[in-house]
Amino acid sequence: MKKLRRVLAYVFPYWGHLLANLFFNIIAIVSSLFSLALLIPFLNLLFGMNKLITVKPVLHFSTHSALNYLNYYISQIIIHQGKLQALVFICIVILTSFFFKDIGRYFAMYFITSARSGAIRGVRDDLYAKLLILPLSYYTKNKKGDLITRITSDVQELEISILNYIEVLVRDPLTIIAYLAFMVSLSLKLSIFVLVILPVTGLFIGTIGRNLRKNSVILQNLYGGLMSIIEETLSGLRVVKGFNAISYFNRRFEAMDKTYYYKQVSVNRRRDLSSPLSEFLSSFVIVVILWFGGQMVISPHATIQAADFITFIVVFSQVISPAKSLSQSYFNIRKGLASADRIFEVLDASNVIEEKPEALPIKSFKKEIHFEHVFFKYQKHFVIKDIDIRIPKGKMIAIVGESGGGKSTIVDLLPRFYDVTKGRILLDGHDIRELKINDLRGLMGIVSQDSVLFNDTVFNNIAFGMSNVSQEAVEEAAKVANAHDFIIKMENGYQTSVRDRGVILSGGQRQRLSIARAVLANPDILILDEATSALDTEAERLVQDALSKIMKNRTTLVIAHRLSTIRDADEIIVMQKGKIVERGSHDVLVKQNGIYKRLQDLQSFS
Repeated sequence: MKKLRRVLAYVFPYWGHLLANLFFNIIAIVSSLFSLALLIPFLNLLFGMNKLITVKPVLHFSTHSALNYLNYYISQIIIHQGKLQALVFICIVILTSFFFKDIGRYFAMYFITSARSGAIRGVRDDLYAKLLILPLSYYTKNKKGDLITRITSDVQELEISILNYIEVLVRDPLTIIAYLAFMVSLSLKLSIFVLVILPVTGLFIGTIGRNLRKNSVILQNLYGGLMSIIEETLSGLRVVKGFNAISYFNRRFEAMDKTYYYKQVSVNRRRDLSSPLSEFLSSFVIVVILWFGGQMVISPHATIQAADFITFIVVFSQVISPAKSLSQSYFNIRKGLASADRIFEVLDASNVIEEKPEALPIKSFKKEIHFEHVFFKYQKHFVIKDIDIRIPKGKMIAIVGESGGGKSTIVDLLPRFYDVTKGRILLDGHDIRELKINDLRGLMGIVSQDSVLFNDTVFNNIAFGMSNVSQEAVEEAAKVANAHDFIIKMENGYQTSVRDRGVILSGGQRQRLSIARAVLANPDILILDEATSALDTEAERLVQDALSKIMKNRTTLVIAHRLSTIRDADEIIVMQKGKIVERGSHDVLVKQNGIYKRLQDLQSFS
């Protein structure tokens, strides 16, 4: 129930809507009960079973007192206007009661809709915000498709299975209590008999849902696996086709889909059994009540009148619907809690990159960056070992080495995408863990090998993350990045949509837009992570020219695959297996005739 309380906590901000829903539900329940209560005088009038009441009774707060007063009023109509007019009066009152019942139901649903939709919006907002702040290490452990499933399918399941039944959890117990109270006022003995039988039938229904939540968790995890396969397929479709792997992916997907199918059938069959089972048990209870109550009516010492008994049966039949709805909601809530488990698993995930409450603001970079004996462990293995580097302001430091040597990890530590395991990274003498994260990252501009563009216009991709940016500023940044010329030739210029991941652009064009984004941000520290390694010669020349422009008089940390691009670096760091094995200028490292010289010779040979 703890998970259910957490889900309902998203509804509490809409307490005004909930109170309005409760008020109109009470109106609907009272109106419905009143219309059913009119059956007694209607049946007595129809069969002539009651004597006319000529003395006005004293009105008390009880069902019998209210019915006696109503019988007196109808008797007055019969005496002065006749039975036909009394029948017309009863029918009008019943119709009026149903009118107020339906009005109450409409406004109850009107107000609960806002609360339900608002709660789902709150869950989605919190989940998306959490996905934005979780560290990158979280995404290396979890499949992207599964996370997409949690913010879409699981949230939708939460609405269908739990939040749609919020009203049921309040309305139906009130309805059952009100109807049972009325039944008790008609016959205490018969009501006790009903209250003994109902829990027994409920026990049968409850046994079905015990494993539903566990199986639903398995079902949603399987669905997340399906989504992951779909996401991988769409992302790597060129490779799938190029390596004739279509049949392999088909078999892989069909195998997962088959497992999902069998589990889905099992869960849905168990859930769907609740409705016919509860209906049959309700019918069984009605038959037993007819047998038991019928004896009370036809026995020589009748303890309940026929009209009262018929009304009792009608009222009890109205209890069946909310009771059945409650049993159905039990199964749906159990199923929905499986999705809640998966959602709260993300919301409760540890955000290891945390900002301290007393974190210091920083708006500029003045002196140097110091990696002070830095170690970093990924899972169980150290991938960075005792790195000690000083980067003075305005200098260009290049990092080279074999793949998997830890080069990208070093630059990911600086903006706190990860935190160091041991040691410190100092910025102007301050440990970066003591600084405000947004301020720290605001000092940096990152251009990576994989140019990330969004399904938006060229203008918005360059001005990404900024507000109130002028057209002139964007164009100037594009010119510095050697991007302006190809942008103005596009269909709508700077307002052209680049589509998903910039699919309409070449690799070099995407990279130059990324550089333009960094130029516009005007960062104090520039991080270039193999920014030209995936480009052809002509594209590399244009991109390298753009990079040279923005690197002037700027502190730059470069990860280079092609050594020709970092010949002018102030210092070159050579890494191997997470350690620094050589360092110095280009000329110094060449003279050492070590690893750097060997890398250069290999590239020259190729």
